[in-house]
Amino acid sequence: MRVHSRSLTDGGAIPEAYAFGVPDVATHMRLGSNRNPHIGWSDLPPGARSLALVCHDPDVPGRLGDANREDREIPADLPRIDFYHWLVVDIDPGLGELPDGAFSDGVVAGGKAGPDGPLGTRQGLNTYTDLFAGDAEMEGEHFGYDGPCPPWNDSIPHRYLFTLYALDIERVPVEGAFRGGELLEALAGHILGQAVLTGRYSLNPRVPV
Repeated sequence: MRVHSRSLTDGGAIPEAYAFGVPDVATHMRLGSNRNPHIGWSDLPPGARSLALVCHDPDVPGRLGDANREDREIPADLPRIDFYHWLVVDIDPGLGELPDGAFSDGVVAGGKAGPDGPLGTRQGLNTYTDLFAGDAEMEGEHFGYDGPCPPWNDSIPHRYLFTLYALDIERVPVEGAFRGGELLEALAGHILGQAVLTGRYSLNPRVPV
């Protein structure tokens, strides 16, 4: 089983077109184009009835109190946690791809609608739902894809893992506003194969990607 992309290079830097936040000389960060990248697949295992896609960043600081502060840099040894950027289920294997920009093309204040997604899919809540809780402008249920926006004072580049799962079921047993942990539990026992494509991103000009 293989996953590929015309938007991303495995192990390489994620282009700014696919980021939620992009570098800005004056303010460190401004909102980006936030397009979803193209994701394609091939060589699926026999019996695959649907696909699921999970994009997550495993490098988010476990404590955000030091994030985006002029007077300090987040140390590399700070404990890190998962941040889910995109959860898609019930993907028809016969599609062959999820097109560039078909699921997200810009930042939407309050979040994009869901769970019903393009091309007959369903999408879960990404972790911006939690990050923006209490924010008057951005608070809401953020379904679908929202791209990278790591703290601009982090000392390490962040990794973004696009994991595609081939499943033995047509419909994943999750409902409504499902989240990353819930989805991974639902996939257990139904995975015929999986493949991962990894991108890297940083908003810190001192950190090589």
